[in-house]
Amino acid sequence: MTPHKLTRTHVLLFIATFITTTLAGALMKNVIPWEHPEKLYLGLPFSLTLLLILMTHELSHYFMSLKHNVSATLPYFIPAPSIIGTFGAVIKMKPPIPDRRSLIDIGASGPIGGFIIAVIATVIGLNFSEVKPMGQLQEGLSFGSSILFDFLSRIVLNIDPDKYDVLLHPVAFAGWIGLLVTSLNLLPIGQLDGGHITYALLGDKHAWISKGMIPVLIILGILFWSGWIVWAVIMIFLGYRHPPVVYPYIQLDRKRKIIGWITFLIFILTFTPAPVTGM
Repeated sequence: MTPHKLTRTHVLLFIATFITTTLAGALMKNVIPWEHPEKLYLGLPFSLTLLLILMTHELSHYFMSLKHNVSATLPYFIPAPSIIGTFGAVIKMKPPIPDRRSLIDIGASGPIGGFIIAVIATVIGLNFSEVKPMGQLQEGLSFGSSILFDFLSRIVLNIDPDKYDVLLHPVAFAGWIGLLVTSLNLLPIGQLDGGHITYALLGDKHAWISKGMIPVLIILGILFWSGWIVWAVIMIFLGYRHPPVVYPYIQLDRKRKIIGWITFLIFILTFTPAPVTGM
């Protein structure tokens, strides 16, 4: 498979996303960009860390697609006027996928690659984060925690996360976002990475699992975070089915089955029921 060329669109979107994420990172450091443009460099730790996580995720998909002769574009980064400066990044893959082995390789490579960089960033950033007794922080947004993030906080900071608030260093916040993005991508729905992996592992049972996750997201939206309802609507719009592979009779080997179940474990460890709440 011939690699896709880097186009002007790729470059411009990356530059725009670099700018918006750097602005977001500067705002985290209480820098007003139009008042103190000379201090924009303070946004670089967040920006560069987040872009590295997203780049690793998407390029892992890309190179694995090339390995299996599946047509895929280079990553398109998506700038956004949000608190993190981006809506992420995507690559476009052109079906068909040859078999379930290639499907699980392509689907699992991105989450695993991004997960590794996100964990490293989280550990590094937590070492520079500030710990406050619970209740001393001013009102504002509060970010939820996953099983893994709680564990890392306990180990790195030597605290009980239930008794302390942590003011995340921008690198740690980028790591937190990376872990959240990993879990979102691993939802076993449609053609998300988790959907690819579920289809590769379970075949036609994927449709039932994918369809069943929609009401689960709605319930989570009612109980924990309204954003899950938005995700449910998006998934309904995009569709919960998965296109068949060309050679469905080719079975997964033991190594790929293990990789598939490892990604399921990563999903459990990184899943955050209430990512954002008001304090």
